[in-house]
Amino acid sequence: MEHIDHIRDELREPAKELRALIPDVLKGYGELHKAVMVEGSLSVAQKELIALAIAMTRECDGCVGAHARAAVRGGVTREQVAETAGVVIMMNGGPGTVWGPRALKAFDEAKSPAGE
Repeated sequence: MEHIDHIRDELREPAKELRALIPDVLKGYGELHKAVMVEGSLSVAQKELIALAIAMTRECDGCVGAHARAAVRGGVTREQVAETAGVVIMMNGGPGTVWGPRALKAFDEAKSPAGE
């Protein structure tokens, strides 16, 4: 996952520094994430597709990478990612045509044996 790994590597140390400065905030964020990403009326896979759509909309490479990986783990298909990108394009116009392919690439990288 060349692009996504680069972003994660770039932010690793600054994230540690921020965590040291505001540990309760980031712990709370982690707890929120754990509380949301459980099976419920929506499956975890559906929630990851929603998160991936928001990541594309917000143009967040780190979020795209994280939710593409989680989508793979949740059993999401490439076709589902493509359809999700279609919704993003419909709702966002031109930016969706850039971030949809980014999300599909991140999903493909996460799905490859090196990305797992």
